[in-house]
Amino acid sequence: MTEHDTALLVMDFQHGIVERLGNADVLAAATRAVDAARTAGIPVFFVRVAFRPGYPEVADTNQGFAAAKSSAGDTMTEQSAATQIHAALAPRPGEPVVTKRRISAFTGSDLDVLLRGAGAREIVVAGISTSGVVLSTVRQAADLDYRITVLGDACADGDPEVHRVLTEKVFPRQATVIGTAEWVDTVAA
Repeated sequence: MTEHDTALLVMDFQHGIVERLGNADVLAAATRAVDAARTAGIPVFFVRVAFRPGYPEVADTNQGFAAAKSSAGDTMTEQSAATQIHAALAPRPGEPVVTKRRISAFTGSDLDVLLRGAGAREIVVAGISTSGVVLSTVRQAADLDYRITVLGDACADGDPEVHRVLTEKVFPRQATVIGTAEWVDTVAA
């Protein structure tokens, strides 16, 4: 792994999602990954999910987001505090914050363009939730021919069994799944 072709994706670590999950360990693991990437010169890309006021991006037929559209008020809009990257991660100047409109970090965003502009051929993934943004992004990244590493302990899901099945059985078919400490040791070498 070389710093010029690798990028760290920190996905949906936004206030509303992190606080709803209530898992300090996953936030700490993501913070360690971000710190290590910065030290190693690996670009960090933050991804969040947010919508314009009134949620014009959400069709009534979208089973996942239609409920949020009808009940979330303005809590999932671009300017809401709930959609801002968690303060513990605080993006630095020059670190892109990508706004997506769907589950995958690629769908409805310019992430692929930014990654290709940075020369990234490998992505390292941290995210909430494992069964949402991580699963969808891993699948789409594989179809886009990225090499993928999933930081298993820097991902979390509301259902721990779903997280386990995905990280132990599903993701290894398309990605390397390792712990943050192991990845940090690799990039520090």
